[in-house]
Amino acid sequence: MRSAIVLGAGMAGLGAALHLQERGWSVILIDRGQPGRETSYGNSGIIQAEAVEPYPMPRDWRSLLDIAIGRTNDVHFEWGALHHHVGPLLRYWWYSAPRRHAAVSQAYASIIRHALPEHQRLIAAAGAEALARPGGFRVLHRDTRAMDKAAANAERLRTLYGVRSKIMSPGELGAAEPALTSCGAGAIHWEASWSISDPGALTTAYADLFRRRGGTVRRDGAETLTQAGSGWIVHGEAGPIEAEAAVVALGPWSPDFLRPLGYRFPMVRKRGYHRHWRGRRTVSLPLLDAANGYVMAPMAKGLRITTGAEFSVPDAGASLTQLARAERAAGELLDLEAPYENQPWFGTRPCMPDMLPVIGEAPRHRGLWFHFGHGHQGFTLGPASGRLLAERMSGETPFVPAEPFDPARY
Repeated sequence: MRSAIVLGAGMAGLGAALHLQERGWSVILIDRGQPGRETSYGNSGIIQAEAVEPYPMPRDWRSLLDIAIGRTNDVHFEWGALHHHVGPLLRYWWYSAPRRHAAVSQAYASIIRHALPEHQRLIAAAGAEALARPGGFRVLHRDTRAMDKAAANAERLRTLYGVRSKIMSPGELGAAEPALTSCGAGAIHWEASWSISDPGALTTAYADLFRRRGGTVRRDGAETLTQAGSGWIVHGEAGPIEAEAAVVALGPWSPDFLRPLGYRFPMVRKRGYHRHWRGRRTVSLPLLDAANGYVMAPMAKGLRITTGAEFSVPDAGASLTQLARAERAAGELLDLEAPYENQPWFGTRPCMPDMLPVIGEAPRHRGLWFHFGHGHQGFTLGPASGRLLAERMSGETPFVPAEPFDPARY
């Protein structure tokens, strides 16, 4: 039986581990904490079937100026952290040019269209149907100009990719979400996506499924991974763990982990926050307030308000600027009472400058495989990209073109 060590038990690591297991591999999953306690826990819980094009960096000077002076809330810069981000951001800006972004989107769309079916299969196998909410999510726009632009983009995505959406007037939005105290200029309802009432619980359910199928989860650090003959070994606290292959699925920690092996991955690290709120009434589906760059999502723990991207010093403490703005804006749409937590959760989205995850074998180390850099869509893409990785590791014909995701591009 072929064997693998998977480092990282978030959605990306679990997606890879489950698909390898289905192909007859013996898999040990290693994480320093419980499965899915990092970014796979803290997101807005949307499996985004509509996200066929990754988020490009703004290239027009007005948008960049708005970010620079803090006039927008979807991106927040701690300017003392600029030197930590400037190199990857310049590459991100380069790949965000319209022609390059269009090419990237073709590769991205090829795998994102499999994201929901892969989750649906695992949700059923894990017995986690109670966590899943079909019906999509909505994007509210506060002024007519923004709404018209969004409607035109929705039609473009329908034409190019077949993405289903519905244009909602303020009255239609109010009828669908009577708890809203304001409906702006209406909303785009992305109908095909699903949402999850507890992302951490879904990740735990996948980990339990992995265990029931014979997999092992070990709480250990990954730092001792070394090449041993024709395979790989981790010197864990309970003894050595050996396998013929190792998968690095450590999210934002992957580049630092791989640097001693000679790999340089210029990752764009986007921090995000959330906090749960009490309220007399809530929304039935997740709602993105486009003008203020946050999502409010109904969760088992309350209404979760999640932020956009913050660029801060790595390992710095929490900055409440972006979340406070989001919570004030949410209070204009819903009757919020009080937060459940005094301090917010925060984590880091691991984004690659070309907006595509890194999926494939290490160029200079046989049996070492990479599976990270999923950006805003790690929760969405983990099972689908895990399938691609497992197919490549098993010598199968990939179900989507693999070259755009190959590590050798860096």
